[in-house]
Amino acid sequence: MTGQQRRLAANRLAPAEVEHLSMRPLWLCRRCGQPWPCGAAKLALLAEYREVPVSLFLYLAGCLHDAIDDLHRLNPSVTGSAGDMFDRFLGWPARHTHAYRVSTTTAASIEEASS
Repeated sequence: MTGQQRRLAANRLAPAEVEHLSMRPLWLCRRCGQPWPCGAAKLALLAEYREVPVSLFLYLAGCLHDAIDDLHRLNPSVTGSAGDMFDRFLGWPARHTHAYRVSTTTAASIEEASS
C-alpha cells in the first residue's frame, strides 16, 4: 500500500468532524478543550435556537444544573462560584437574544396608545 492509499484509508476510517459538544463530567468542549459552552458552541446554539430562545434558556439551565452536580462531585473545592457558573451557562444568551430585552412603557404612553 502506497502512502497515498494509506492516507485515503485513514480518512475513510476517521470519525466525522467532532462538533463542539460538552464532555461530561468535565464540562469541556470535546473539540477544542475550552470550558463548554465554548465560543463555537455558543454560536451554534444561538443559530439552532434562534426561533425559540426560551428553549435555549431551558436547555442551558438543565446543563447548568448538571454541570454543578458533575463538577462538585469531581472536586468540591474548585467547582466555581455560583455567579461564574451562571454567567458561563445563562449569562451570555441574555446578551445575544432579543427575546429578553425589555422595553419600559410608562402610563402616559399607554394612555396615548389607547386614545
